[in-house]
Amino acid sequence: MRRTALAVLSMLCLAVPAALLPAAVRPAAAQQTTGQTIVVSAEGLADPKAPQYARDKGILLDDLRRDARRQAVEKAVGVYVDSQTLVQNYTMISDRVLTRTDGLIKQVIKESEPWLGEDGFMHMLLKAEVYVAGVEEALKQMSRDQRVALIRERGDPRISVAIFAADADRASNVAPRRSQIAENILKERIQSFGYRVWSEEQADRLRIELMARSQLEGQADVTLSVSQQRAADFSILGEAKFKSLSARLPASGITVTKYVLTSWTVACVDNATGQEIYFNNKVPTGRSWNDEDVATRDIGQLIGQEFSRDLFERHLSQPSRIFQLQVMGLPDYDAGELMRKELMGLRPVLNVDFRNFDASGMSLFEVDFTGGRNAFARIVNDTMIRPLNAKLGDRSFRLVSARGDLVRVNYSAQDDSDLVDRLNKLPPASLATAAPDRIRAIAQTEAAIEAVKKINPEGAAAAAGKPAAPPSDAVRAIRNF
Repeated sequence: MRRTALAVLSMLCLAVPAALLPAAVRPAAAQQTTGQTIVVSAEGLADPKAPQYARDKGILLDDLRRDARRQAVEKAVGVYVDSQTLVQNYTMISDRVLTRTDGLIKQVIKESEPWLGEDGFMHMLLKAEVYVAGVEEALKQMSRDQRVALIRERGDPRISVAIFAADADRASNVAPRRSQIAENILKERIQSFGYRVWSEEQADRLRIELMARSQLEGQADVTLSVSQQRAADFSILGEAKFKSLSARLPASGITVTKYVLTSWTVACVDNATGQEIYFNNKVPTGRSWNDEDVATRDIGQLIGQEFSRDLFERHLSQPSRIFQLQVMGLPDYDAGELMRKELMGLRPVLNVDFRNFDASGMSLFEVDFTGGRNAFARIVNDTMIRPLNAKLGDRSFRLVSARGDLVRVNYSAQDDSDLVDRLNKLPPASLATAAPDRIRAIAQTEAAIEAVKKINPEGAAAAAGKPAAPPSDAVRAIRNF
């Protein structure tokens, strides 16, 4: 399922030829960019030893600030394009979108003083408000023009359905009954969107069986993992109340019974967060049925009309999600602050706050993250943990769990005393997954290329125009899948 297109921004539409855009979205020459925005933190880098900076340090600061702004826009693009796809098509996306920072950045909220890091690069942190409503539409236009699949596939959400029918005249202590007819009608509508209908009951039964089996086999980690599994991504809950009205026809003596809908309620819950994304109460008038089954069938259709593909896609297409990152094992507070800077530079991290520090326990970061709902643990591992380990050493950080809005990570090293030293002296972890074009733009001297090579040998070799060592057949096949 592709995420729904948002309103097209006039300035962003300049990223595609105006003649290819519908007339309704062609930008006027003097029209101001408007629309949805997100606040993004980013890190700009520059190579201070590049020859062009020797005569004019002002050019160095301009390029440093420009790179920070481009990284802010790149993170907005990352809301709609996954990291691997962005790197593979970096030149095209850079030409069409990243170069238009003036039109996409609403305002720069703050920026740090530039500093020369021990890694040999100039650094600058920037926080900016960036327009995102329209990035997806521009990228879709690019993909139609150049036949490149750019938009991230989000996967089909799993939706469970429970519709109850109750007699309005019965006592309140009488439990309502499930209406399979109404549920099946609603399930058909959900499947027409291309979504998956999920059975909570069957999933619960399977979860209990797996937990019992893992407990017998002494697999504590499996037991915990299974106990935390959620069945459906969304749950639709509804209840319809009927009243039966009987009247005797004087002419024939026949008693006619009508079923009248007195009220119905419906709600939809995002099971990942507990948020009710939709709720409604209705008291219909002028509706009656001769048969209760026909009535419940029509109720299923009425409830189904409350839900559209756009409802779920609007919710799924929210730019980011906030989760709590618990890190065990950070040796001191300075390491925590430097970790915050490393996270801030990573492409899928829009913002990060360092909330709590505990050298003997969990340190807490709050991360505003653009990763998707599906395969969340894999996305966190690929886009956060691997770049950090590329810089600090394999298995320095280990993802322990990623469920709901909580991610737990363990840090372990043979010598914790050099963590701050390595964080300062090695290039930012963001360069471990940077495109060769960006590495080439930043690392303009041999010394800078050699520094990047320590954490990204393939990217550094490509940036220097040298062939990198070919990956194994397995790695190549997985990357290209």
